[in-house]
Amino acid sequence: MGKGSIPRLRLWLVIAVILSAFGGGIGRLYYLHIHDVERLERIVASNRSRSEILYSRRGNIIDAQGNLLATTQLVREVGVDPQHTQPADISKLPELAALLQIPLIEIQPYFTDASGWRRKSVRWKKLARGVDEDTHKKIMALKIKGVYGNRTFERIYPARSLAAHVLGFINRDNLPVMGVERDMDFYLRGQNGWRESERDGHRREIAHFRSREVAPTDGLNVELTLDQMIQNIIEEELQSIVAEYQPESASIIVSDPSTGYILGLANFPTFDPNLFLKFDVATHRNRAITDTFEPGSAFKIVPISAALNERLVSPDDTYDCTINEVSYNGRRLRLPRDHRPFGVLSIRDIVIRSSNRGAAYIGTLLGAQRLYDYCKNFGFGAPTGYGSNAEVSGVLHPIKKWDGLTVTRLPIGHAVSATPFQLHYAMSVIANRGVLMQPRIVRRVFKRDQETIITFKPIPRRRVITTRVAETMTQLLRGVVGSEGTARAANLPEFAIAGKTGTTQKLVEGRYSSEHHIASFVGFFPANRPEILITVVVNEPQNEGVGYAGFVAAPAFRRVAKQVIQYRGIQPENEQKRAFVFKGL
Repeated sequence: MGKGSIPRLRLWLVIAVILSAFGGGIGRLYYLHIHDVERLERIVASNRSRSEILYSRRGNIIDAQGNLLATTQLVREVGVDPQHTQPADISKLPELAALLQIPLIEIQPYFTDASGWRRKSVRWKKLARGVDEDTHKKIMALKIKGVYGNRTFERIYPARSLAAHVLGFINRDNLPVMGVERDMDFYLRGQNGWRESERDGHRREIAHFRSREVAPTDGLNVELTLDQMIQNIIEEELQSIVAEYQPESASIIVSDPSTGYILGLANFPTFDPNLFLKFDVATHRNRAITDTFEPGSAFKIVPISAALNERLVSPDDTYDCTINEVSYNGRRLRLPRDHRPFGVLSIRDIVIRSSNRGAAYIGTLLGAQRLYDYCKNFGFGAPTGYGSNAEVSGVLHPIKKWDGLTVTRLPIGHAVSATPFQLHYAMSVIANRGVLMQPRIVRRVFKRDQETIITFKPIPRRRVITTRVAETMTQLLRGVVGSEGTARAANLPEFAIAGKTGTTQKLVEGRYSSEHHIASFVGFFPANRPEILITVVVNEPQNEGVGYAGFVAAPAFRRVAKQVIQYRGIQPENEQKRAFVFKGL
């Protein structure tokens, strides 16, 4: 090869390198601007643009006296951008972990290249939620690159477990779970807004490039019919019942029978809605509207009221309770046994002494159709209208599914299942002069300036019995609390109390158990002008012998009634006894 060929070879190599460089550059430009332009534009846009949700503030829930039961506070959600973390900040991580109250090992991976978070292009990883403003300021003072907090709201319940089953709670996904939180979510939640803007290379907002902003609309507030003081009284009583009898569960309900307004509703077991994840899911259940049981003798108010309303009997009519069979539609039906032998009893005494045979006999006088119709009219076999999707209907079988004994067993509270709430509102018919009211837990929805948006007024559902029959039944039920009745322990000497006990054997493996019982008492006062209706249901009280309602539920009723009387300043019907109202309270 000649000497002249070497310079030419070098020249062509230089030209080839230059052409390759230009070709590579042109190819790269083609790839960036034509071939993959859409994906790259999305990346650039996502890095520069910022779309931020502006969360609305959920409305408050208050009781009838204005006490705060649920509210929303401003907090921070602290996280990290792994793309902006610096190795120099690793020494600050122990202090960050201490402020966030989380293990150091959970934070470290986001600050090391070996973790792979940079390769994944993750721009945000939440470290902690519910961080208060003071803690957030201390975190920002650490000046750790990539760590920052977003403003958000957190639902809190100042009274902790008080009225937990009424209120419900907001879960970690910001969704309402059960109770008023879910049932009134449409009014409480408000409407979120949003903001669209651009950021500079340091991820700071460029305010003058803000393209759109829609302000959030805060939620409305809800006022309940619930009274926090009465709620506290019944929850303390539940604790006493649990301490004494260790029941499987228990419920207490307090209402105003004339309006249907619920003044207190509590269950055991319960939970703290602030810490709902730390409690078993079973504790979240509002057993007063979800759990059913055979109401037993407390159900006898239905057939006896029906027979009086149909003028089939009068209070002084008698029946021989030693007879164990009765003729019905051409057949001989065996009557249920009584808890102790009775002789000839008047209708009045059948109520006072809670005779099963007497009530069963009245059922045969009514007949299947009228007995069924009155059960429906008293509210059994259908939701009460409490307003919650969780409420169950109980079981009231249609007549075509009755067996030969149902007409004698239904009057004593067997062959039917009901919730404590259904039993409570069935008794409210008698307390409210024969009219069934729709339950109310929400009184009104209002704005922050107290302007009322919606008022939930009392709603009469239907007349079940006449006023005269309701007054007669009230007098009969007063005898239940008297010296010969089954609920002597519910008596308050200075007040006229009317009510009915129920002691039910539970079905265990298809048979009625002599060891497992549900004790209930439903009563109201003052009897001639009822202001307060109280139901106590105790599931499987642990005590020696049978857990009779007169020994378990009736005393609890009395203790609650005394405190409610003192709190509300209820006066006795007899003016001469007024001086003794507060004696011993």
